[in-house]
Amino acid sequence: MKTYFISDIHLGSPNQEKSLVREKAFVNWLDTVSKDAAAIYLVGDIFDFWFEYKRAVPRGFVRCLGKIAELTDRGIPIYWFTGNHDMWIFDYLPTECGIQLVRKPIQTQMHGHSVYIAHGDGLGPGDHAYKFMKAFFDSTICQWLFARLHPNFGVWLASSMSGYSRGKAIEKDKIFHGEQEWLFQYCKAIEANDHHELYIMGHRHFPGEMKLNDRSSYWNLGDWLHHYTYGVLDESGFELKTWEH
Repeated sequence: MKTYFISDIHLGSPNQEKSLVREKAFVNWLDTVSKDAAAIYLVGDIFDFWFEYKRAVPRGFVRCLGKIAELTDRGIPIYWFTGNHDMWIFDYLPTECGIQLVRKPIQTQMHGHSVYIAHGDGLGPGDHAYKFMKAFFDSTICQWLFARLHPNFGVWLASSMSGYSRGKAIEKDKIFHGEQEWLFQYCKAIEANDHHELYIMGHRHFPGEMKLNDRSSYWNLGDWLHHYTYGVLDESGFELKTWEH
């Protein structure tokens, strides 16, 4: 049995047509990995935007959500980390799809390996403007105020803002800062006090491994906007693979 990791699919972006292609590929991926999956970790930003009103949710994604519900019904644990684009997941997906929602980094043992898992947004030094904004978006007052908007307007407004934010991030993501990457710095700081063999994160969209020392590595899962990468962990270790879509 293996544990699978994937992040930053951004379903809904940049439009319904292109998103549907990725959604179908993602469903095929879920179907394939479920054959030997001990667990599946969705490490944030699966949706480009999501908000649950009391009696309404965004349209679309029925193939994705139906497949996830099917797998959890079969007893495969699926852990869904909230990212900066889908932080407004509340109780709908856990109730309807059976996922286990994760809002903070977790530390665990898997297949004989010590693992630290996080989406990655707001971690490490710098990015103070985003950290302030995230704290506001996480607040109950912000969520209450947004819920007062009619869904037709609210979903349009937030989706537009999400697209603008992602566009800015794409420009920023063209530059890889090596060991000055905030997530690399964050992992180094954690590792200095508490050893983990593997640090698995998303958010930055740069797939690959960076060695923290001779016993630890920071892995970024990349994305499904450009790279279609995902991670696999078993007793032999962690591997980053590319899905042939």
